[in-house]
Amino acid sequence: MPTRHDIRNVAIVAHVDHGKTTIVDAMLKQAGAFAAHQQLDDRMMDSNDLEREKGITILAKNTAVKYHPKDGGAPITINIIDTPGHADFGGEVERGLSMVDAVVLLVDASEGPLPQTRFVLRKALQQRKPVILCINKTDRPDSRIDEVVNETYDLFLDLDADEDQIEFPIVYACGRDGIASLTKPEDGTVPADSTNLEPFFSTILEHVPAPVYDEEAPLQAHVTNLDADNFLGRIALLRVEQGELRKGQTVAWIKRDGTISNVRITELMMTEALTRKPAEVAGPGDICAVAGIPDIMIGETLADPENPIALPLITVDQPAISMTIGTNTSPLVGRGGTGKGADAKAAVKDRKVTARQVKDRLDRELVGNVSLRVLDTERPDAWEVQGRGELALAILVEQMRREGFELTIGKPQVVTKEVDGKIHEPVERLTVDVPEEHMGAVTQLMGVRKGRMDNMSNHGSGWVRMEFVVPSRGLIGFRTEFLTNTRGTGIAHSIHEGHEPWFGTLTTRNNGSLVADRAGAVTAFAMTNLQERGVLFVDPGTEVYEGMIVGENSRSDDMDVNITKEKKLTNMRSSSADSFEAIVPPRKLSLEQSLEFCRDDECVEVTPEAVRIRKVVLDQKERGRSASRAKNG
Repeated sequence: MPTRHDIRNVAIVAHVDHGKTTIVDAMLKQAGAFAAHQQLDDRMMDSNDLEREKGITILAKNTAVKYHPKDGGAPITINIIDTPGHADFGGEVERGLSMVDAVVLLVDASEGPLPQTRFVLRKALQQRKPVILCINKTDRPDSRIDEVVNETYDLFLDLDADEDQIEFPIVYACGRDGIASLTKPEDGTVPADSTNLEPFFSTILEHVPAPVYDEEAPLQAHVTNLDADNFLGRIALLRVEQGELRKGQTVAWIKRDGTISNVRITELMMTEALTRKPAEVAGPGDICAVAGIPDIMIGETLADPENPIALPLITVDQPAISMTIGTNTSPLVGRGGTGKGADAKAAVKDRKVTARQVKDRLDRELVGNVSLRVLDTERPDAWEVQGRGELALAILVEQMRREGFELTIGKPQVVTKEVDGKIHEPVERLTVDVPEEHMGAVTQLMGVRKGRMDNMSNHGSGWVRMEFVVPSRGLIGFRTEFLTNTRGTGIAHSIHEGHEPWFGTLTTRNNGSLVADRAGAVTAFAMTNLQERGVLFVDPGTEVYEGMIVGENSRSDDMDVNITKEKKLTNMRSSSADSFEAIVPPRKLSLEQSLEFCRDDECVEVTPEAVRIRKVVLDQKERGRSASRAKNG
């Protein structure tokens, strides 16, 4: 069969923070993608604001470099897909793998294969993709290259890789310095026999299969991602499997439900470095972008109008976590950060607070996010949103918040399923790296959350690696407590492992809440009297309402408190006298921490300026009545 030797398609997959985006930066620079005078940022592929803030890749993105072989041959286009390393964004990984012919598996020379490495490698092996192993960060002082290579071989065997897949080439690299070698360097050093990524490029050319096609086959192009442009509208990113796609061509659009309609390609673009350039034609193996089809969806096929043949739809793993997202129903809805003053009113102009706006935004998210589901609930202003994990759903809420939405978010729940008449819940494989002295605290923490230890290894460096199988429910709110118990030194990562029978009741939060019993502004006098009762979450002057949670109680039950109490003026002393006691700085909770903190009868109010935790039922008497009803059955 004919082969296109001028093109290679490869995805870079790895665990979070093992250096995927950094090594893509070095590849772009060394392939001459930028002019010498251009000002370049670090992690150029992480173009999204949230990606830059959190330091992780959230969306799979593609770039292309023109590589000029040293023997003077014709330049070769290498299409690179930079995928997220977090299992919560697994839908992005699956889409990325459907566009390429091989993967580069990046593994940290010190940390070795971690849960997300297992996740992305399992996906690649299932799709029968050849693998190139790249041991990155060889210059780390604690690197252990030989052990990490052996652990990677063990991982391949564990995932039932066949003989061809286990015979993979190994490249040793320091992505930050842009240096790679085929010779193993000493631990803790940069490869000495190379000054650039030339060995890495040559390994890709040698081991990534060139696209093969059938000259007689009709057009087939698979939609793998979507983008939007202010002028062109919706843009579909696709890989051409067979035939040719031309600008202005009429093609058959095969939809998800099997219906076929003819559409015209108004614009065709190919990626060069970080920009898209207009093109006239895309052939087999090319990754291109087309405009002109406003309602096209991921997984659909563009085909020959005379002989339309659909490609298989992209399948993704089932959601494991759900949360209810609805309109903001608190007394402070639409009132800005403090609810006072002209600035707050000006900021409220573009506020999105209606059910229709929230539903439209969730529907828009479904278009580009194949691993998300939105289900109706009993209430017309709230929807159940299901996703891979807590982080993926928190990222969605954070994006909506920045767009001006005001929302009420329910406590994250697990998505159960029935197997042989029994309820099964999702379980995770949790890998924990901690110093030896914190081993007991972590084991105790996992015991409370119904986790069972599966494996434990000691690398002899004072650190222990433990693997637990734990219900997904047990990991909601786990991270904050884990970091507290390990003094901020522990590293924990988890990955979906399947479903097991329901584990029973779990108590993950022992402390109750301090709940405001009236509306008003927080006073320093009230805070001084209340801080011995627990940890407060609010500053003096913050506006609160009845039912809003202002702190964590030191005991297990909830306590209604008056945090707006003022010191009265008497004829003996002034209202400001004798207040020498310092206020303990409040604990500020991020959106993720607020979701973790929630109990079943609590929810999170999210606005562009503030994140507040509140009771679902705001009225104190009504809460008391419902609690006594539940107690008495």
